[in-house]
Amino acid sequence: MLSWANQFSICCFFDNNNYNSKYNSFECLLAIEAVDTFEIIENSEEDILALNQFIQQRKDWLFGHVSYDFKNSIFPLTSGNQDKTLFPNLVLFQPKIVIKLSDNSIVIESLHISPKEVFDIISVEKINSPKDNFNQVTIQPRISKEDYISTIEKIKHHIQIGDCYEINFCQEFFVENADINPLNIYNKLNTISPTPFSSYYKLNDKYLLCASPERYIKKIENQIISQPIKGTAKRNLESVTDDIEIKNSLLKSQKERSENVMIVDLVRNDLSKIATRNSVKVDELFGIYSFPQVHQMISTISATLKDNIDFGDVLKATFPMGSMTGAPKYKVMQLIEQYEQTKRGIYSGCVGYITPEGDFDFNVVIRSIMYNAETKYLSYQVGGAITHYSNTEDEYEECLLKAKAMEKALK
Repeated sequence: MLSWANQFSICCFFDNNNYNSKYNSFECLLAIEAVDTFEIIENSEEDILALNQFIQQRKDWLFGHVSYDFKNSIFPLTSGNQDKTLFPNLVLFQPKIVIKLSDNSIVIESLHISPKEVFDIISVEKINSPKDNFNQVTIQPRISKEDYISTIEKIKHHIQIGDCYEINFCQEFFVENADINPLNIYNKLNTISPTPFSSYYKLNDKYLLCASPERYIKKIENQIISQPIKGTAKRNLESVTDDIEIKNSLLKSQKERSENVMIVDLVRNDLSKIATRNSVKVDELFGIYSFPQVHQMISTISATLKDNIDFGDVLKATFPMGSMTGAPKYKVMQLIEQYEQTKRGIYSGCVGYITPEGDFDFNVVIRSIMYNAETKYLSYQVGGAITHYSNTEDEYEECLLKAKAMEKALK
């Protein structure tokens, strides 16, 4: 199915990888080709209004992404760092074909071809994917370990003098002249690191290969849910006893709990702008969830939406997600621009879908490879929350841990 979809200029695929959650809607969801597209490249004050109008006029499935720098449509901010993957700031497309997989059922919705014809084409499709040529390229860090540590010390000084409480600082690893088959690399990544918000997203010559464990925002009727991650620990798969101890240590870590609760409070504040009075609540605080490489601390916050709140209004209140900025949000976004060396682009933005009924679900773009096939530029970014208690060496090692699955997929 995905090999067939990859022949088209636009497709967007989500795989839950069999993770059980009461918030799951599908096991897999795929959108193919565009009937119509809404795109924002340069930010303006009218973006939210135009976005809401596009969604209201379609009342259909919409798939796409919001890049981190869409923040400039919400806040009086600019971004001057380099960007070589060149994803637009926002894209939503109305697909020609939608395929939904749940348990043992397949549902195909198609505008210009019969669903049975789609099923028959996929059933007999044979794809010969070219081999990857990745043994001749080198993954390079955008900044050295020494520069990373020096920057963290400067950021900690901002925390000490009261500019902020917590800041998410990210660094880039990149490959130039990368000649890859993106779908092959995605399949490798999804095998190495199967996650509940995995995504393969092709936008003409730009590709996102995503192994995200984090949900940004989900709407079900008038309920809205956010599940920020803050807190990471490396797993020990060779010893069950040690792995359980690592998991328990993460739960008890004062540093990780302080990082997590600060972002929970930020999300509560964001949701309160669009929620009915007294409806914002923390459904789970400091939940520990296990993934192939890491244990993660995840909290769940929910609220009841006010009447007439559209997707653009939700973005305005909550974007960018607090887990990828820190607190207070506006100040740390200024510091992020000052100290990071690369535009984040689609990284630490979100990819997701909107249903014909107006419900939606978007992930957080982390643990992801970005690839521009035209320029042959490949990039992935990793980061972590910096607080007063952060140890610079530990923070750098956490970045390498988060990069491990991407690095392995590219070998």
